[in-house]
Amino acid sequence: MIILGISCFYHDSAACIVRDGEIAAAAQEERFSRIKHDQSFPRLAIQACLRQAQITIDQVDVIAFYDKPFIKFERILETYLSYAPSGLSSFLLSLPLWLKKKLWIPDLIRKESGFDGDLVFPEHHESHAASAFFPSPFQQAAFLTTDGVGEWTTTSYGIGQDNRLSIEAEIHFPHSLGLLYSAFTYYTGFRVNSGEYKVMGLAPYGEPKYVQTIYDHLVDLKEDGSFKLNMDYFNYGAGLTMTNSRFHRLFGGPPRKPETLLTQKEMDIARSIQEVTEEIMLRCARFVHQQTGQKNLCLAGGVALNCVANGRILREGPFDNIWIQPAAGDAGGALGAALFCWYQIKNNARQVDDIHDLQKASLIGPAYSDQEIKQFLDQHHLPYVHYADEELIDRTAQLIAEENVVAWFQGRMEFGPRALGSRSILGDARSPSMQSRMNLKIKFRESFRPFAPSVLEEYAADYFEIDVPSPYMLLVAQVHKDHCKPMTDEQQKLWGIDKLNVIRSDVPAITHIDYSARLQTVSAEHGRYYDLLKCFHQKTGCPVIINTSFNVRGEPIVGSPEDAYRCFMRTEMDYLVIGNFIVNKKDQPPLIEKQDWKKTYELD
Repeated sequence: MIILGISCFYHDSAACIVRDGEIAAAAQEERFSRIKHDQSFPRLAIQACLRQAQITIDQVDVIAFYDKPFIKFERILETYLSYAPSGLSSFLLSLPLWLKKKLWIPDLIRKESGFDGDLVFPEHHESHAASAFFPSPFQQAAFLTTDGVGEWTTTSYGIGQDNRLSIEAEIHFPHSLGLLYSAFTYYTGFRVNSGEYKVMGLAPYGEPKYVQTIYDHLVDLKEDGSFKLNMDYFNYGAGLTMTNSRFHRLFGGPPRKPETLLTQKEMDIARSIQEVTEEIMLRCARFVHQQTGQKNLCLAGGVALNCVANGRILREGPFDNIWIQPAAGDAGGALGAALFCWYQIKNNARQVDDIHDLQKASLIGPAYSDQEIKQFLDQHHLPYVHYADEELIDRTAQLIAEENVVAWFQGRMEFGPRALGSRSILGDARSPSMQSRMNLKIKFRESFRPFAPSVLEEYAADYFEIDVPSPYMLLVAQVHKDHCKPMTDEQQKLWGIDKLNVIRSDVPAITHIDYSARLQTVSAEHGRYYDLLKCFHQKTGCPVIINTSFNVRGEPIVGSPEDAYRCFMRTEMDYLVIGNFIVNKKDQPPLIEKQDWKKTYELD
């Protein structure tokens, strides 16, 4: 049986193929449309997944859509009516899209895909829960899903066992941890549904000065993790912004204008909402453990991408093990819907061993063969050197050790927002200057943003305070004290961003100002990337490198050889390692921005 899962029309549209319970392919629409967080119908992603799985739409048995559009529309109507007449302008903006597209999802799916078979529609948080539990390694586990909002639900918990899951309780809109965090994302001048991770990265620069203000005015938090928001301070219920004038007065002024100078105020606000979020998630986890008695916890929903909170749940929470869906946001809903159909609706058996998950390192997107890559390079007369496998690894490790910035394009594309060693930009974590160089000259992003490390799994505990694998870069841990360098009294007095350039460890390029790192552990499952880290370790004695996503600010991670070459040429990266070919920036002709590079080959 072949099931096509789809998510779209909010943010991060995606598609996936599940074949007899196995994840055959999954990809986000943004990687093909080149529109970051693309919410449109995932036509290109569907085509790519079908090609990768080597099937046609005629072979698909069922399409599973990740939520119930009519229930979501009911919630929107009820919300606008409760705020009337103040929400009229927002309602008039949203209504045409619903009337033209969102209410006619079944017809739209058939029209766009050419599919005429069965359609199923799990609820939004059922899709999240399915994406969390079914690919996990656990035969049974509790799950916790937290996001902005689905139909009505914003947080849910329950139990998964074998091939069934059951939601036990929910928190409903407008009370939403995801929307609370997004409100502060908006207020600090970042883009909602895109910049939340920037708030998380900014938080260590600040002090938690506003935590009590948040509890006193915005959030009524109970001991069990349930909460209610004071909607007098928010505008997202029926307005066009996240916050209102009362919120702005509470925090001493209007939202920061995007791209303007960050001040200590934004840093303190980021720290405060981060601490509140962590506390809510910890209380939720403790309550779920108390209610379910499970030793394992699975997480999904957009809030599960908050890797600092995840790290605290792992260290301080009552669960023995946690597993987080790598595509925890709405993209993962496509996968969850397909798996919900296979297990829960079709009642197929599920086999796991409590050790290995079924996510395949999340390397489940499209791949390109060396033949296709060579065809692209030759067609456009781009100089390169071809290497055999072992030579390629040795040469690349040497380039990184010499402090070159290397673009790395290999194998199947990652599913989810993190680069995991297939579409990555790599650098030497030992270099004191690499963090600022990669931020400003290559990623073109804010200087405060930290870079993540990849570390050989077998050496992770030597470099970080962690004793479990973290293959999906969704856990934050402290750098091991043996590799840390204490700050002097003078350095302790530095303010905000000035703390950034202090060398804190043997791997300063990946050590955040609070001595933490969002790490990825790399095992043999990562194939060529694992071989590269092993070779780098042999050459340098260091099993850690920088791994950041292969894109520049404002663009999605690269998907194709064309995307990779363009991104490489638009930045100050030194080398592009693509398949078995190494492209040296110094040898390349000037990039012609408007050159029409039509694809002349198919995905492998």
